[in-house]
Amino acid sequence: MKKIVITGATGLIGRELCKSLFTRGDELTIFSTSVEKAKAVLPFAKEVVEWKNYDKDYSVHLEGKDAVIHLAGASVAGKRWNQSYKKEIYDSRINTTRNLVSSIEKCEQKPEVFISASAIGFYGEKEDSILSETSSAGNDFLSHVCIDWENASEQLEMLNVRRAIVRTGIVLSTDDGALKKMLLPFQLYVGGPLGNGKQWFSWIHLADIISLYLFLLDNKNLKGIFNAVSPQPVQMKTFAKILGKVLRKPSLFPVPKFILKLVMGESASAILASQKVKPGALLEAGFKFNYEDLELALIDLLKK
Repeated sequence: MKKIVITGATGLIGRELCKSLFTRGDELTIFSTSVEKAKAVLPFAKEVVEWKNYDKDYSVHLEGKDAVIHLAGASVAGKRWNQSYKKEIYDSRINTTRNLVSSIEKCEQKPEVFISASAIGFYGEKEDSILSETSSAGNDFLSHVCIDWENASEQLEMLNVRRAIVRTGIVLSTDDGALKKMLLPFQLYVGGPLGNGKQWFSWIHLADIISLYLFLLDNKNLKGIFNAVSPQPVQMKTFAKILGKVLRKPSLFPVPKFILKLVMGESASAILASQKVKPGALLEAGFKFNYEDLELALIDLLKK
């Protein structure tokens, strides 16, 4: 049994990961901005800590824990990016990370491992280039968020805390995220690719990202950067075509880039950026994906 602190536990990945950890017998402490919501969604957690003041010392709740899994962060696709929401996207990742690091510093018995989410948004727009964990960062808003997010936990390595960074691709689930948003147009027979359809879409099945976190948690020799994407990225036009095939609906109505930018503003860049990302570090470490093939992944998700 491991004693684990989790942030962002009520989000898409957090909910499923907490269920998996609890099922296998781990003890969970949840850091949450909404204690009531966390208790309702995750009633099996041993403790829920209110986590709103990022200048406060939370070391008492981290002392003697085996692991910290840091998933907190305002949704990138949640709303239009005005200046205040961009600040929320940034602060909810970087300030929270700094708070965890400063609190861990004060612990006598520090966690063995700190696993933090990041995103393939780190790479920015890269057209058809194949991207590995060592590829360069981009120069747009999301890239800068990811750079600072990852750097904010770097000093843990000097404290002998193992650190793993999970650069997450597009997580496929019918509960939330990109796939859920794309389903309605297809069900109304007006589905199709977003933008020109040529951009690379690096995806991962929700079940695989849960397995991946458990893999990083349990393998004490693993540290550094890990791209959390299927080994088989596809172009957006291919994604839309396969989604239409699985749903038995046409994929004939592309949504032009200018419409997306009109509706979503700058946040459309998260959908339109081309990122052909490969999970080299995970494959080298021996991680096995259950869903490498997009069609099989969509069949599994949509048959439920």
